[in-house]
Amino acid sequence: MTILNVNELNLIIENSFDGICVTDRQANILSINKACEHIFRVKRNDILDKNIKVLLEKNKLSQSSIFSCIKSNNTITLEHILINGKRIWVSSNPIIDQFGKIIMVITNIRDMSKLYEIQEDLQRKNITKEQCIEREELLKSSDLIAYDKKMLNTLSIAKKVAKVDATVLVLGETGVGKEEIAEYIHKSSLRKDKNFIKVNCGAIPKNLMESELFGYEKGAFTGANRDGKVGLFELANGGTIFLDEVGELPLDMQVKLLRVLQEKEIERVGGTNLIKVDVRIIAATNRNLEDMINKKLFRDDLYYRLNVVSITVPPLRKRRKDIIPLAQHFLNNLNKRYKLNKKFSECIKEEIYKYNWPGNVRELKNMVERSIIMSNDDKIYKTDFLINEKKGEIKFRIDNFNEDIDLKDFIEKVELKFIDKSYERHGNVREAAKALSIDPSTFVRKRKKYSKKFLLHKQN
Repeated sequence: MTILNVNELNLIIENSFDGICVTDRQANILSINKACEHIFRVKRNDILDKNIKVLLEKNKLSQSSIFSCIKSNNTITLEHILINGKRIWVSSNPIIDQFGKIIMVITNIRDMSKLYEIQEDLQRKNITKEQCIEREELLKSSDLIAYDKKMLNTLSIAKKVAKVDATVLVLGETGVGKEEIAEYIHKSSLRKDKNFIKVNCGAIPKNLMESELFGYEKGAFTGANRDGKVGLFELANGGTIFLDEVGELPLDMQVKLLRVLQEKEIERVGGTNLIKVDVRIIAATNRNLEDMINKKLFRDDLYYRLNVVSITVPPLRKRRKDIIPLAQHFLNNLNKRYKLNKKFSECIKEEIYKYNWPGNVRELKNMVERSIIMSNDDKIYKTDFLINEKKGEIKFRIDNFNEDIDLKDFIEKVELKFIDKSYERHGNVREAAKALSIDPSTFVRKRKKYSKKFLLHKQN
């Protein structure tokens, strides 16, 4: 039997894949190996003979398994997410003498980031050949991102509906991507070469809604265009009109929309002639229309006309396999648009995956944009934003509070945060602006201005 000598043992320890740290009973560092230096990004000469507290003070660790091990006289295993984004498992094992006292503690540290990355890749690839073919067929000529079976099933239904000219009602929580589903139906239909007109019923002022949808004749009212105006239904003739937030339509407009559905004709404001229109209508809402009917806020006859075929888009939390691909898609697009090279750290990918996303895809997209604004280098870490699972909020840190700051920029960043959160919560400009006690036009202007400003700042 061959017995290894001290030099050979040291060679094995030094070249171990796992980090190894040896401390005494007071948690003073006696030895570390090369892997440990790499994981914590420290030089061994800087920490040898020093207490493990040095790693805590340098924010390399949030807590120490070594102290817990010394206190309990038992093996302690903890998971850590380091400030550099690495996710590690740390296991501290006490070496006990004949009197039951700790002589030293041997700690093994394993970098789990790569393992989680591999698992994530395997999850994405863990689909059958038939599923791959189905997915490719569904997403052909489409910019949609879909990996989760629930979302692929939704697209399959949308593809079938696209082949006929029936009116479609798209349901789902705010921010799930109802507009994208509507556009997918249009592009998969025989009308794909005609106009796809998007109408946000919640963003059009009530006094302008009829003239926007149906147009008006010259001289119809004070301030009208002298030549009159073609309405959105006429612009969509031969194609598709998408009525987003259809639950926001006032009752008098619901009556007029019902006539369009029944008679396929419109009448301009101030006009007397009926104009035939060949339009497919796709409506969408995040509201419970049946509940609105009971409260006399939505007409039941219109509801049944719209609800010929309904498609419910699942929330993001119920199609988790889409979360990371969507986040990466948004990051890639923003990198290209603003000539950046940002990347997600592995630890933040896990946080993104676990979070419930009450604002769905819209909230995810805004989060990616905000994280680009807030990150200090080319890698986005957990410290760039904190996800608060209980409150369903994303909280930003305030760095360098003791240093001088540009107060105007800081206030604008806070404004942008609340503007984005309000839009995620309410799903439309009108309600989001109302919740913040500002005009919808101010809401839109500030959101556009601040988003552009801070992304440009990051490039310079």
